Amino acid sequence: MADSQLQSALAHWAPRLIANGIPLTDFQDVTGTLASWNDWCKAWVARGDVHDALGETDLAAGHRLSAGEHFSRAAVCHHFAKFVFVDDLDQMRWAHMKAVASRAKALPLIDPPGERVEIPYMGTTLKGELRKPAGSVRPPVLVMCMGLDSCKEEMDAYERNFLERGIATLAFDGPGQGEAEYEFPIRGDYEVPVKAVFDWLETRSDIDHGRAALWGVSLGGYYAPRAAAFEKRARACIALSGPYNMGANWDGLPELTRRAFQVRAKCATPEEGRKVAHTLSLEGLASKITCPLFIVAGKQDRIIPWQDAERLAREAGGPVEMLMVEDGNHVVNNRAYRYRTQTADWMAAQLGLPKR
Repeated sequence: MADSQLQSALAHWAPRLIANGIPLTDFQDVTGTLASWNDWCKAWVARGDVHDALGETDLAAGHRLSAGEHFSRAAVCHHFAKFVFVDDLDQMRWAHMKAVASRAKALPLIDPPGERVEIPYMGTTLKGELRKPAGSVRPPVLVMCMGLDSCKEEMDAYERNFLERGIATLAFDGPGQGEAEYEFPIRGDYEVPVKAVFDWLETRSDIDHGRAALWGVSLGGYYAPRAAAFEKRARACIALSGPYNMGANWDGLPELTRRAFQVRAKCATPEEGRKVAHTLSLEGLASKITCPLFIVAGKQDRIIPWQDAERLAREAGGPVEMLMVEDGNHVVNNRAYRYRTQTADWMAAQLGLPKR
């Protein structure tokens, strides 16, 4: 019998793992052997190592594209090993660094290839991955804001739809996320790191920074519209299942999510975490979002209430498109086909690209 934390992880995130690159049989094999959450991280690292070894074999044989696919799959396995595994920080970081290493090996091999980039921020850098559509010349770019427990190594499945439509993608780890989580705590004023990203884009001659937009998933579905309220260089914004006020949702969050937030906000107690969560709010700011906004939410979301999306839609100051999926869970990962291509088509239109 699985313990309560493991049961919670499976109940809340199983569709996400499958939708974002974990093969169904891998999911069944790995989770079928587990009885305790304490075993989660090592089990997923072991499965990631299987894919990493396949990548090394294909790379040695000169099958670069196949190797890139294996390395990307390894990165996703390692990422999900660590994503909310915050009660053993050493083990979590070990798994995380394996995810970063696997994805770094994949980037030059996948199609289209990616580039690991470093964005100046507060005396150091934020790490990101920039991918450009094949054959593109100064394409528009989508700045991708991560959630509480996502990071750039998980984004391949999301990036694909935008790249296929001629949009470059820049997934980056901001404060409290991915490679930045060890140095920078979660911050509600996410417009600060986003400004740094948009400033950096202006240094790139291979990107049309005049056609830049924002996208955010889960807690990133708060970060992206929050940034759009201030960052007027953003031409459009997509928000996926983001909270309106994270603190207002605190008591209804899964235990693993509350604990991950507390750790990544660098708070000593749950009550301190709750106070920080209340600083992640769109109160008085939603009306300042004047760029086109596409909001996606699921009526069966058990993490962020769907009413938060409706409130954002009512209060936003610019044009809004709302997609509420009646049988959708958090980020509608159980019905990804209901929104991923649709939002990509919408974003292509906002950035002046032809239909494909």
